[in-house]
Amino acid sequence: MSDCLQEELKQTKPFGSREEVVFLTIQKAAEELKAGFTELLKTQELTMAQYNVLRILRGAGSEGISCGEISDRMITKDSDITRMLDRLEARELIRRERQTGDRRVILTFIAEKGLLVLEALDTPVNKLHKGQLSHLSKKDLEKLGKLLNKARNPK
Repeated sequence: MSDCLQEELKQTKPFGSREEVVFLTIQKAAEELKAGFTELLKTQELTMAQYNVLRILRGAGSEGISCGEISDRMITKDSDITRMLDRLEARELIRRERQTGDRRVILTFIAEKGLLVLEALDTPVNKLHKGQLSHLSKKDLEKLGKLLNKARNPK
């Protein structure tokens, strides 16, 4: 396992531990999988974080969701969620409403245009994921998913 990575990274000295090899392998795999996804999202002029926000809002439905809740649900944490929402709102992909009951609360909703962008991406994203991982059997995918979850949640 480490020989392949060591060669790929052109590293001359051995890795410090098996854990380091696994960590670097996960990082390398994530970067390679992300690259294709990033290219696909460029077709709709979206970043991965913006796409994630739109999907969160689509899932929230007509209830809307607060900025803090969006931030909590993000896959990749973005420290400037407000500015990202500003950009999505400027493109009319989302809308924000101050609540009448509590004027401090502003809920964010996906706009019709945002739904159309996601609709346009749904099939290509699904095809991309299948293309990237179709060489793995269903059993391998389930095992990989379980192992990655176990690595993320050691307890």
